[in-house]
Amino acid sequence: MADRAAARRQTLLGFAAAATIAVIWSGFNIVSRLGGRSELTGFDLGALRFGVSALILFAVFLRRPTAIPWQQLVLLSMFGGIGYSLMVYCGFTLAPAAHAGILVNGGIPFTTALVAWVLLGFRPNRGVLIAFSLTGLGIALMAIHSLTVPTATASRQWQGDILFLGGALCWGVFGVLLRMWRLRPLDAMAGLATVSALLYLPVYFLWLPTSMSTAPTAQIILQGGYHGIVVAICGGLLFTYAAQTIGPVKAALVLALVPGITAVAAVPLLGEPIDAITVFGLVCVTLGAVIGAIASAPHPPARSGDA
Repeated sequence: MADRAAARRQTLLGFAAAATIAVIWSGFNIVSRLGGRSELTGFDLGALRFGVSALILFAVFLRRPTAIPWQQLVLLSMFGGIGYSLMVYCGFTLAPAAHAGILVNGGIPFTTALVAWVLLGFRPNRGVLIAFSLTGLGIALMAIHSLTVPTATASRQWQGDILFLGGALCWGVFGVLLRMWRLRPLDAMAGLATVSALLYLPVYFLWLPTSMSTAPTAQIILQGGYHGIVVAICGGLLFTYAAQTIGPVKAALVLALVPGITAVAAVPLLGEPIDAITVFGLVCVTLGAVIGAIASAPHPPARSGDA
């Protein structure tokens, strides 16, 4: 009985962590879009994220530098650090925040399930398949929207959408690797921040385009603080905990609630209106998230005497 209560408590904490990440990632979409519309490049946003988080977590990494094998750290950094961040940040320079909410956060359940199927043998049940179908419909609507709606940036918006989907794939791989290797959250985040900075910052300073010198100081502080501390450290720790307690697929499905939060917040904060197609896509993705979370939830075994 005590073991069952402890397991139930751990599951609830895992879903609470995933719900908190949903709020953090909704803010991530808004703040990133602000950065994408500023003088900063997507490469600048990546440098701020890795630089700030590495400065804070480097001391933690030095306490246990061999806690995680370097091969694993490099893979985590390439997918969950550099690959995910650069694709998404560059996508925000081309496409609106609502698209990111649907394609990144709505796409993560698909990519996570695909990678989990290949690496973990995950087999979705009927409820999860229905959830994925609804989310897939929402993603398809966004693809049609980008290719058919005439706007001043329509010719480049679809490129941002592709980058968003690439970021979702990178994060799906990252989540499954965390589950496979059962890493301590703090070790994983400290190693991810440090190795991502070591791999990325030299390339950034030597070869990548930057507008850091002309960007407003307030914008640099906002982007560095939110991405380097709130997202990379707080969000990373919470996602690692959620992925290990409730599994990457369930965690990813809860995160699919982010599109609705993002789209609503983008109207007053970014001045980005949403049309009927986007609303329908949001409804599909949100319903998919709710159905998927319910279908994935563990069911207690039937007691003797139960029907």
